[in-house]
Amino acid sequence: MTRDGIKAAWVFLTVAFLAAGALGAAQPATRIPAEVVQLTQFGPALGVGLVALLWPGVVRALWRGEGGGRPERRGTALAATAVLIIAASAAAYGVIGGDARFTRPSALEHPFALIVVAQLIGACGEEIGWRCFLQPLLGDRFGSFVSSGVVGAVWGVWHVQVFAQDPVYAGAFLLGAVSMSVVLGWALEGVAPAARLPLAGGFHALINLGMLLFMDEESGAVPPMVLFGASCLVAAVVWTAARTRRAAARIHPILDHAR
Repeated sequence: MTRDGIKAAWVFLTVAFLAAGALGAAQPATRIPAEVVQLTQFGPALGVGLVALLWPGVVRALWRGEGGGRPERRGTALAATAVLIIAASAAAYGVIGGDARFTRPSALEHPFALIVVAQLIGACGEEIGWRCFLQPLLGDRFGSFVSSGVVGAVWGVWHVQVFAQDPVYAGAFLLGAVSMSVVLGWALEGVAPAARLPLAGGFHALINLGMLLFMDEESGAVPPMVLFGASCLVAAVVWTAARTRRAAARIHPILDHAR
């Protein structure tokens, strides 16, 4: 990472945190329902915007080039992972007696189509910063696994409101954030920069919509968040194991040839 890259990372983080706080405070005055979209989600996008003005070369370097990965396959795998995370969380919550009842989209206070579009836009507002800027910036120096774990921890702490909840709730949320970031780190590895935002934003939006329809973690209840964090951890372990096996499969023929 260059000196400009380090400066850009710190400026991005400062703006992402401060702008999120300011937008969250301003949301009641805008009368935009939080169920539709939370304005705090656009803090990271504002951070990237300022970095692009101050160090355009840093941003261009991250968003330039082509990847060897197939984004359609990665998108299918990410969508399946999001569905399985929500399904596992909701099923386990139902087994232990929690309120895992399905909320019909028509029962929501606002049109579901509007919520879907707004959730996708909001998720992209976050992911343009976390997975399209900070993660590849750190990845150049630390690799996919470490950088995704670090970004996941920062992303989790950025949701400062969770720390007003029970410590177990907050810990489970952080576990889920780091685990999801690891999943995204592996899924986006080698993918063309132009495909990173729709893949990360789509996965993020599916998770948010699944939680909205199937879980009641927003009430501050601890069990659903613990189950969600555990489900995300399992997903991260599966993705890591799969990537490790693929890497080993590529290395073995090379070693055999060298012998």
